[in-house]
Amino acid sequence: MAKKRVLVTRNLPGAALEALKARAEVVLNEEDRILTREELLAASAGMDGILCLLTDTIDAAVMEAAGPQLVVVSNYAVGYNNIDVAEATRRGIMVTNTPGVLTEATADMAWALLFAAARRVVEGDRLTRMGGFTGWSPTLLLGTEIRRRTLGLVGLGRIGEAMVKPAHGFEMRVVYYDTKRRPPAEEERLGVSYLPLPELLAVADFISLHVPLLPETYHLIDEAALRRMKPTAILINTSRGPVVDEKALVRALREGWIAGCGLDVYEDEPRLATGLTDCPNAVLTPHIASATLETRSKMAEMAVENLLAALEGKRPPNLVNPEVLAGR
Repeated sequence: MAKKRVLVTRNLPGAALEALKARAEVVLNEEDRILTREELLAASAGMDGILCLLTDTIDAAVMEAAGPQLVVVSNYAVGYNNIDVAEATRRGIMVTNTPGVLTEATADMAWALLFAAARRVVEGDRLTRMGGFTGWSPTLLLGTEIRRRTLGLVGLGRIGEAMVKPAHGFEMRVVYYDTKRRPPAEEERLGVSYLPLPELLAVADFISLHVPLLPETYHLIDEAALRRMKPTAILINTSRGPVVDEKALVRALREGWIAGCGLDVYEDEPRLATGLTDCPNAVLTPHIASATLETRSKMAEMAVENLLAALEGKRPPNLVNPEVLAGR
């Protein structure tokens, strides 16, 4: 029996890709870059499965290019806003993701950004490398303390919850906003308090975003939200770039509406809003929140497991659109 044909849009860490090659005919983009639109359409032709990244837009045109034998699109990510799930469902194509595996790595990165922004680590590194450190000074690069401050979590899913325990280690008050409020007993167990978003923005010293990209979260942090924050507040985003209005954020950083930010995701990445890189109070990392060898390898394993299950007529462990199996 002929092996199923699979497109893998980028090389993956760990051993999962070799396991996939043993059970499927793999067409791999071996260059360390995103396929162009034309390349993606051409590479998808005749595929039974596609293993893609958030940077790949999988829409009706790609599905049409693949042909009627396409049964699964396996996303190497927790989010799947890059895939037209409704169109996939209409065509009977399974969509899968890799939830849960990057929770701790992403929470760790949010803390790294928070510390770096609060203590002006990047500014200090740059100053030192450029020869600007001429000796200790009582006023050199004064930052802000983290202990006994208020952490505001916008989104209290798995990653948001993973932020809570370290915060208590720093004796922080933790407040949260989420469209799905936790029961009072669970709030007590976690040691968190619910606040409506406007109130959270007004009281938090550090605001960390952990929401999916949905129509209602697009530009959730806009000019009005930024102006509600304390002038000493620091904004952290490891969720999705478009949750923040980047143009408004640049103004906020330049004009002192807030003290600083730490970003790992961007509204139109890899492009950044004009002026963002000129803001010394912005800590900017290149979408690496899940970039540990352990996490990225596990993501590859999950994506391959999802893909192979679908190709072999089984229900994938992480199926986004289970309705596609109705009647099968």
